Amino acid sequence: MDPFSKFAPLGIDAPRCGEVIARALSRGGDYADLYFEHRISGALVLQDGALETVARSINLGVGIRVLKGDATGLAYTEDLTRKGMLRAATTAASIAGGDGHHEGISATPVATPNLYPILTPSVDVAATAKLRLLREADEAARAYDERVRRVTASFAESVKDILIVTSDGRCASDHQPMIRFNVQVIAEHEGRRQTATEGGGGRIGMEYFEGHRPGDIATQAARAAVTMLDAREAPAGKLPVVLAPGDSGILLHEAVGHGLEADFNRKKTSNYSDRIGERVASELCTVVDDGTIANSRGSINVDDEGHAPTRNVLIEDGILRGYLHDHLSREHYRGGAGGNGRRQDYRSVPLPRMTNTCMLGGEHDPDEIIQSVKFGVYARTFSGGQVNISNGDFVFSVTEGYLIEDGKITAPVRDVNLIGNGPDVLNRVSMCGNDFALSDGRWTCGKDGQSVPVGVGIPTVKIDGITVGGSQA
Repeated sequence: MDPFSKFAPLGIDAPRCGEVIARALSRGGDYADLYFEHRISGALVLQDGALETVARSINLGVGIRVLKGDATGLAYTEDLTRKGMLRAATTAASIAGGDGHHEGISATPVATPNLYPILTPSVDVAATAKLRLLREADEAARAYDERVRRVTASFAESVKDILIVTSDGRCASDHQPMIRFNVQVIAEHEGRRQTATEGGGGRIGMEYFEGHRPGDIATQAARAAVTMLDAREAPAGKLPVVLAPGDSGILLHEAVGHGLEADFNRKKTSNYSDRIGERVASELCTVVDDGTIANSRGSINVDDEGHAPTRNVLIEDGILRGYLHDHLSREHYRGGAGGNGRRQDYRSVPLPRMTNTCMLGGEHDPDEIIQSVKFGVYARTFSGGQVNISNGDFVFSVTEGYLIEDGKITAPVRDVNLIGNGPDVLNRVSMCGNDFALSDGRWTCGKDGQSVPVGVGIPTVKIDGITVGGSQA
């Protein structure tokens, strides 16, 4: 397929891109790239049975980046005429600085996979059909229990076409679909209120709902909210914590993954700087970032610098093996796998970012892991947290957690905060389950004001000691 085909009706072709890159490098830049984007987005929100939001938007533009040493010049425009793009290229060149001349490029298409074939694109389906899915979820949540007081169901979708052309001769395009279906339930009883959220999606079409019925998603949200109404106060102190498979991987993503992004290590601000080849985790821990998982929310056929995705082994049997790179860090380290230069949109610069970050499964039976805990906490879902990249210290809030008593999961607990240090926690992993699960398309990662979709995954994992913030036992 011709990578220029989507943008060709706008007059965007290889000669025009070569001319714009030549202008971008006219002041002696070392490297330049063009990032064209056409995005269609939509959303439906049903709140308490009433349609609250119907939204549709289209974005179109190009970002032009120039690198000169450590300096970056970025200019963007929605004017995709020759004049408009040359003006933006001149601006980017002026920001980066330098002095010189460049003749242009000969772009070679990059071979890319097809990781997200779509049977029924959501943007081609009528809003009334999507509304029926939201109503099904609303009805199922309310039918679950009379203590359910509020239900909000939402359907978000986008389809993004991108074209990347670089001064070192790469040319790549991608057609990136995305859906997310979400149900939030608020339950109340005798002055107590609890909120729970369930949902999922990914780079997939409407066929997602063949295996994920809206009513089942809503029932799970209602179950969690109602269950937590009877939750006890969480105990406090350093306790064994068992992470549930799947979404618990968000703790790994935040507390460890960001510290493995190469820009932090290039700047010596990460706890993992200059530690390649050293032991940084328990020998049970192997951590990968894999942008090649079919239909996953974090997967990409090509990154935003024109590189095909890879499966990057970051930590292998506890040993640090590598970082996540973009163009700048690969130049700095004189190597490194591509596939992790990502940007929010054409108005943003690419950064080293995660795709699907996972801890691989081990050999322990999940029941065996639970049975090994005399008194501790089972963490099923998280709402997020705060992390200090420089040392790995974190605080995470558990939205659905339970006590483990005498080897059994017992009472739900509320107000659970996990306080610890990412590298320290990985060194305290004492059991790793054989039940690896990938999150179901719900996470978005923020960094430097930019948000990109990501996936996380983890098996059942036992951590011998994390400080649990709650009530004093």
